[in-house]
Amino acid sequence: MIEVRQARYFLAVAETLHFGRAAEQLGMSQPPLSQAILQLERQLGVRLFDRSGRRVRLTETGRAFAEECRKLVATARHAHEVAAQAEAGLVGTLRIGVVTSALSEPLLGTLSDFRDARPHVDLHLTEVDTGEGHDAVARHEIDIAVIRPSAPVRGLHMQPWRHDQFVIALPAGHPLAEDTTDPVDLARFVDEPWAWLRREASPDYHDQLMATCRRAGFTPEARHIANSILTQLAMVACGLGVTLVPNVAVRSIQGPIVYRPLTDPADIVELSLVSRADTHEPLVQEFLRHASAHRQEMV
Repeated sequence: MIEVRQARYFLAVAETLHFGRAAEQLGMSQPPLSQAILQLERQLGVRLFDRSGRRVRLTETGRAFAEECRKLVATARHAHEVAAQAEAGLVGTLRIGVVTSALSEPLLGTLSDFRDARPHVDLHLTEVDTGEGHDAVARHEIDIAVIRPSAPVRGLHMQPWRHDQFVIALPAGHPLAEDTTDPVDLARFVDEPWAWLRREASPDYHDQLMATCRRAGFTPEARHIANSILTQLAMVACGLGVTLVPNVAVRSIQGPIVYRPLTDPADIVELSLVSRADTHEPLVQEFLRHASAHRQEMV
């Protein structure tokens, strides 16, 4: 197996057909170059140049070998360029895990800007729940997770990203669904059946829901259990009960649902960006830079 350096030496001589000019082109003296070509011929067991007379000519074997050396040098050059581009965050693969409700702003704007800035990066999105997102980042299965807030996890960096407020989602036929603009007291729903989020799906977010109700003086009757906000809203649309959702979720499902603001709105961190604390990967840093520019206060 020949080295790229040997291929470059050979091509310099093959293209100039002059050891002196080739050595000058390579920035070296002629004797080491001549010795390197002789060593290459011995290594291959072939004669690459005809040195009879005063001129240097390629043998038939040399001409065939030159074509392969050009491919080798081009491949090495391309590999160097790819490595440089990857180091600059211009190429590669970025794997992102997202909870369902994250597929709106500010993620959409962040993805659009990132793709404009890095058109040759291969983006892979996977739907995850909050716990899965933590684990997948820690196991290097994904690079970034866009998930619900949670307790700190060793080795992971968590950055609050989307802030919001809760609104109450009501079936269209609910008695309090007629006035959609005035805030409503959450305590009025103390006796309602609730479409509730399973705590295992997102413990901290679930606890924010529960704390909001308890501040209003009651513990909700969690009659219907969902694994996602979209499922909660689908249950409300079916007339099964009411639920609290972030204001941004108003754009998630249109249909027989009415959303009303609360008289005592609770500010929440609705989404967080999670990455490995020790990562210096250029693509991750570039995505987080765009994400910071799109950080939103959803109120």
